[in-house]
Amino acid sequence: MNGYAGFKLLIVDDHAHNLFTLRTLIEAHMDVAVIEATSGQQAIDFTHSHPDIDLIILDVQMPGMDGFQTASLLKLRKRTRDIPIIFLTAAFKSEEFQRRGFAVGAVDYLLKPIDDQLLINKISTYFRLIEKERGLNRVLEQRVAERTAELAAARQYLENIITHMGEALLVLEPGGTITMTNPAACRMLGYPEADLIGMPIGDIFEEEGDEQAGAFLGTWLEALIRTGALSKIEARFIARDGRRVPILFARTAVRNTAGAISDIICIAKDMTGYVRVEPGDDTDPATTYPCSVSHMPEEDR
Repeated sequence: MNGYAGFKLLIVDDHAHNLFTLRTLIEAHMDVAVIEATSGQQAIDFTHSHPDIDLIILDVQMPGMDGFQTASLLKLRKRTRDIPIIFLTAAFKSEEFQRRGFAVGAVDYLLKPIDDQLLINKISTYFRLIEKERGLNRVLEQRVAERTAELAAARQYLENIITHMGEALLVLEPGGTITMTNPAACRMLGYPEADLIGMPIGDIFEEEGDEQAGAFLGTWLEALIRTGALSKIEARFIARDGRRVPILFARTAVRNTAGAISDIICIAKDMTGYVRVEPGDDTDPATTYPCSVSHMPEEDR
């Protein structure tokens, strides 16, 4: 006996003798669960109570709802439209009826009297195809699950870096609205994250030499468009309590597939407590920053 344990087959015929013959033949050759229906309506009802039916063998000539009508209704329903249907008939043997059977969604159209070996081969073929498809689906689902886990791990790794980095991070849309930030920026500015998201960058940024924060989206944005990045800019953040926080600032433009700027990444280092190093200055290097940087704290001036 062949395998296929776990498969479920629905046979539909209005004659009890035909159902008995079919069941006996199938169970003699394969280990499958066989369900019997004596009408088209009963077959449809069984597909609701047995949602795991794998294959249907359907008689064409039945009183009330014939096989063609039954197949048409099964193909209309999402739950049953993909179940393969093999038509079995003794009366409707012409090519016209065979074409009609395939038109309503049958995968095969067999004639009575039944060729036992042909029928068993047909059933076995469809079960093998179903097995192969399910195996491929399992492999695909496993790969999707593995990829999802990899992406989740990578996202978590990135979030950890952003959360624990010492520099303030602000991500802007091209118009200058803050779309993302990190805890260091919230601490530096004294704002909760929810308040910073959606805030115009001009509300918290003051570039050295600019009388208006709006210049943030002026000359430097033009430079970003040309170069993609600007670094080591001396500027000030305006904290929630009005403090000016001296920062060393870098901005990087992220472009989409069309080449337009989609996001602007801003990273700021708090330079409070550092002093500017001038050429020839003999200030203790332990208290200075090794580049031209920003201002001393206002209270020390």
